[in-house]
Amino acid sequence: MDSYQSPMNEINILAKLADLKEDHYQQLLALSAMMELLIEKGVISREEILQKTSELDHFKAHPPYPTV
Repeated sequence: MDSYQSPMNEINILAKLADLKEDHYQQLLALSAMMELLIEKGVISREEILQKTSELDHFKAHPPYPTV
C-alpha cells in the first residue's frame, strides 16, 4: 500500500475527526444535562454518581476476567 496520502484525503480525514469531536461534545453535553436534572430532582446525588464512576473506572482498570 502506498503511504502517500493525497491532500484531499487528508482533508477528509481531518473533517471526519472534527465531526467526531463535535459528536462527542454533544453527547457529553446531553449526559451532563441529564445528570444535573437527576440531581436537581433528588433522584440521585453527586456522591452516588462519583461512587459509581469510581467503581466503573476500577472495573475497567481491573477486569474480573482474563485479558489476552
